Amino acid sequence: MDIFIHNTRTRTKERFEPASEHDVSIYVCGPTVYDRVHIGNGRPAVVFDVLVRLLRLFYKNVRYVRNITDVDDKINAAAQAAAEPIAELTDRFTAAYQKDVAALGVLEPTVEPRATGHIPEIIDMIKLLLERGHAYEAEGHVLFDVASDPDYGSLSRRSLADMIDGARVEVAPYKRDPKDFVLWKPSTGDLPGWESPWGRGRPGWHIECSAMIHKHLGPTIDIHGGGNDLTFPHHENELAQGRCVGGHANYVRYWMHNGMLTMGTAKMSKSVGNIVTIRELLEMYDGEVLRYALLSGQYRQSLVWEERLLKQARSSLDTLYQALRAATSESPNTARFYADSPASEFPNTVLEALADDLNTPIALASLHALAGKIHGADNEAERSCLRAELLAGGWLLGILNTPVEEYFQTDAALDSASIQVLIDEREAARNAKDFTRADQIRDQLLESGIELEDTAEGTRWRTL
Repeated sequence: MDIFIHNTRTRTKERFEPASEHDVSIYVCGPTVYDRVHIGNGRPAVVFDVLVRLLRLFYKNVRYVRNITDVDDKINAAAQAAAEPIAELTDRFTAAYQKDVAALGVLEPTVEPRATGHIPEIIDMIKLLLERGHAYEAEGHVLFDVASDPDYGSLSRRSLADMIDGARVEVAPYKRDPKDFVLWKPSTGDLPGWESPWGRGRPGWHIECSAMIHKHLGPTIDIHGGGNDLTFPHHENELAQGRCVGGHANYVRYWMHNGMLTMGTAKMSKSVGNIVTIRELLEMYDGEVLRYALLSGQYRQSLVWEERLLKQARSSLDTLYQALRAATSESPNTARFYADSPASEFPNTVLEALADDLNTPIALASLHALAGKIHGADNEAERSCLRAELLAGGWLLGILNTPVEEYFQTDAALDSASIQVLIDEREAARNAKDFTRADQIRDQLLESGIELEDTAEGTRWRTL
């Protein structure tokens, strides 16, 4: 099956062709760990998790690198404000990030490098850029010489004015050109720093990713992903560095960028203050609900994050789990069963949707079509086959990973043993034709947020 992805650099949807027939390399920018991550940070983690799941069906080796930025001025400021050692702060928020995205069903990357673990590689890359005439020293800094790269700007396609005004572009008197960006900068004694040929200092933001890519994936890679707010200056600068240090015009074969989450009309941003953290949301919703909500929109488009979206996601998941419940077969009991299955075991409709530039809304619609077929099936054998297809498709999207009854019984106000005692008492009352008492028990449970469903196999319950 051909896979098509939208390449930011060409602005077109292209058939994916990795450099190697059997191997795929992919790098995605991870968080800067100075605080709890917000749900907007969860979108690239989820989007590229789906991409990796898809790629692993068709390629023998998919090496996925997602980095941690643990040296940054924002980190320094946060540590100072918290009166906490920088290493302790970054360790704490790295662990929090990993826990939060795991709750969203995100698989671990092949490698998750930290910038501070790659200082020698960063220094070596800066040396090469200097030797090849793409960088210069000025007032204790080392800067990339944008004028030395005639293709600079090819990714973002920004005007000169936009480049100068872009995020994190520092205009300083020691620069030859306002667009030149820092590769290495001096550190005072109270800031993180490492010895280098240019004195004690620390790396610029952009060189960190380039060095980690080169270390773990090589001088060229197949896919580079991240939020579209990184296109400029971060990815533009990464591209320039990678191209100039290695002499490869196609440093990255395909650039992929997800759209932003918005709160109303504004982009979700810590600097604006209009954020909600993944941890806060997990206190109210299951991680699958958040993941479904993130996948409900086409990944390149912005997505309005609001309560209505989450309620729709919860309702949609209920529909899928109810379909699984309608089939009496309990094996396999979750989508995880299909983690190592070949492409032939996955529903074509889901595969085709995801192969078309990760069209997750269509893929989700395909799952709901399967759910409808389960309810309309004539016999249990047919329902069982359709149930297997639904679970397999769920694996590709990273949902349906909870055993059915457990899904419907989460966050119950009463413990399961107490609920079962009341269900048994209700059943005894019904057998004795004491329907008044049976109704009282049903209403009592309903007031506690527990709904009963009488089936041929007995009474089941779920939380509302």
